[in-house]
Amino acid sequence: MQHYLSTWNEMAAAGGQFEMTDITVRGIPMRVFKNAPPTMRAFWELTAGYADRDYIVYEDERYTYGEVAAQVRALAHLLRDTHGVGLGDRVAIAMRNYPEWIITYWATVSIGAAVVGMNAWWTTEEMEYGLSDSRPKVIVADDERVERVLPVLEGLRSAGPMHLIAVRTDRQLVDDCSRWSDVVNAGNAPESLPAADIDPDDDACIFYTSGTTGFPKGAQLTHRGSVHNVMNLVFMSLTAATAEGKAVAAGDLVAKQTAADDAAPAQPVYMAPTPLFHVTANNCLLQPCTLVGGRIVLTYKWDPGRALELIERERVTNFSGVPTMSRELISHPDWERRDTSSIQGMGGGGAALQPDLVEKIDKSLSRGAPSTGYGLTETHGIVTANASKFFVEKPTSCGRAVPVCDVKLIDDEGNDVTPGPEARGELCVRGPIVVKGYLNRQEATADAIVNGWFRTGDIAVIDEDGFIHIVDRAKDMVLRGGENVYSAEVESAIYNHPAVAEAAVFGVPDDRLGEEVGVAIHLRAGETLDAAALQEFLAASIAKHKVPRYLWFLDEPLPRNANGKFVKRELKERLIPTLSS
Repeated sequence: MQHYLSTWNEMAAAGGQFEMTDITVRGIPMRVFKNAPPTMRAFWELTAGYADRDYIVYEDERYTYGEVAAQVRALAHLLRDTHGVGLGDRVAIAMRNYPEWIITYWATVSIGAAVVGMNAWWTTEEMEYGLSDSRPKVIVADDERVERVLPVLEGLRSAGPMHLIAVRTDRQLVDDCSRWSDVVNAGNAPESLPAADIDPDDDACIFYTSGTTGFPKGAQLTHRGSVHNVMNLVFMSLTAATAEGKAVAAGDLVAKQTAADDAAPAQPVYMAPTPLFHVTANNCLLQPCTLVGGRIVLTYKWDPGRALELIERERVTNFSGVPTMSRELISHPDWERRDTSSIQGMGGGGAALQPDLVEKIDKSLSRGAPSTGYGLTETHGIVTANASKFFVEKPTSCGRAVPVCDVKLIDDEGNDVTPGPEARGELCVRGPIVVKGYLNRQEATADAIVNGWFRTGDIAVIDEDGFIHIVDRAKDMVLRGGENVYSAEVESAIYNHPAVAEAAVFGVPDDRLGEEVGVAIHLRAGETLDAAALQEFLAASIAKHKVPRYLWFLDEPLPRNANGKFVKRELKERLIPTLSS
């Protein structure tokens, strides 16, 4: 730990790559990296020297940086010249992890417009809400999402133009829609991007987070916040690796037995198994991979056997998904017969890695180590990171806060809590990584961000080394496989069924996904309803992963406290044990 803290100070020292300075942004004082690129466009332009390197591998497709850059320029000019997309406008992306997602992202942010990352699991109703709320001038969507958008596209256009570009589809399109293959011509791409005067505080992306009111909120991610998240990731990674090297050299740590040095590829290779419409894959994998000239490996869907095949074939160095994915990889029958010696880091975010999984990853990797990060959409990515021996020694901690981030704990009345082994409080975060706010939601923004401090809704303890331990959640939500499922949203959908009188949604522990969605229901007098019928009803209005897997129909009204709120803890203690009986 002494090596870690001393390395941290050396990395952040004046005159170095990670030197910091104090500025004021939107009236909020904060630390920023002095040498940070100003925008994501400048960030993308740094990749010009990687033209001949492989950039994107999607299943058996392969694209170099140069090939992608040509398509980025072609699309950027199409968006600006044909569809009038410019500073302050928006382009929605609605698709699974195709190469076109990445191309559209860089083209959009490079002309000063904001990407709207649409959740690919959304139903037509949810898609309509997100598009109506964000009002993009252009939607870029794959076949499955085109099918969901077309029924509501005409209605959406009544409030203004909204052009649809369809990706990887042969379906018949309505008028004023186009196919990617017809309009994005890399062969005739201009030599440079369109000019754009982008401010660091402009929106770079709108990512939707499920809301406690039942409606998703569009978090406004800025260029400054996105750039600083990447620099935080690099800082935390270098600090841990350098400190561990110092500890080994000093004889304070025994080096892990590794494979031969030539087992490590010359080019970093990142696998992105989670959706790009989340900060986990987009901000914490794609962007740092791009900065270092790495290769990003995408798959059609998550399949641990296929993932192991690609890890071996592509010599993947960094695997980062939700904990479920790491567990499924190392327990897969193919783990022993596939060559995984290239992996230097395995872990991820979206949920806490259980201590047993930390140890299993450490023992399973021949030359790598476990890693984790804690963060939220509202923080552009990570707030903390923990990796290698530091994670093995503190397996219940998500790590120290990143250098440009201030953190504090508050009690239920909003008073500051002095950190200590037994001191719990809601974790609050301030710095350039906090989002600008929620799109069209001034009241929600004011509730979540107070004087620059973002209330995470997570209950934490900060230990003597400054390492943060998340111990509980203040927000009423279920964390299913890295997806936040807010109880209020699911309850709102359930109450649309005429037979339901009361409903209380809560998380049910699950070995694979961390939690599954459960609900206790009391029906109206004289009504009948079963689990299958309610699940079918809900599937028409909310995404599949939000539909409760466990349903209890109770004859009596649900228990309430003195304030009239359902006592969900009592329901969980009473009902969950019945699953094993």
